[in-house]
Amino acid sequence: MSKILRISHLLVTTLLSLSFPHPVGATPGTILQINPPVSTPSTTELTIIVNGILNKTGDICLRVYNSEVGFLTNGSSEVKSGCTKITGSSVKTVFSGLKPGTYAVAVMDDQNGDRKLNRDFFGIPTEGFGISRDPIVSIRTGMPKFRRASFKMTQNTTIDITMKYSLDP
Repeated sequence: MSKILRISHLLVTTLLSLSFPHPVGATPGTILQINPPVSTPSTTELTIIVNGILNKTGDICLRVYNSEVGFLTNGSSEVKSGCTKITGSSVKTVFSGLKPGTYAVAVMDDQNGDRKLNRDFFGIPTEGFGISRDPIVSIRTGMPKFRRASFKMTQNTTIDITMKYSLDP
């Protein structure tokens, strides 16, 4: 009787191993995770390339925002900012340590060093500016809302921003 039990145990084990063969490249005895979770990095880098700079001196100042609150006004949703010297018709800046999320970027060609976008009597910018996703900025549309300028970041990202030195028609 015990011989029959051993043979039936061996037969069941063999049938089970034939029914569930090891995947290609898997070592017998290892656990294979069919759908491993997609890991999102805890922080990311945002590389911003600003093109179309007309002036040869001054600074390009950049601000990274993470919500509509304070976007292009008081800066309350500003999470990163910085200025870099103009060295040509384009500059490249990298902001690191950003959590995955939704962001928008505003850029200005600061010619007088006051770190503000200067405007004339009518509120029209007198210094060059640029906004992520290049939304229309005109007298009719006004300054864009965060949703028009924002983009999602789940990994290291590079964006291009083209400077404007006048309003769009």
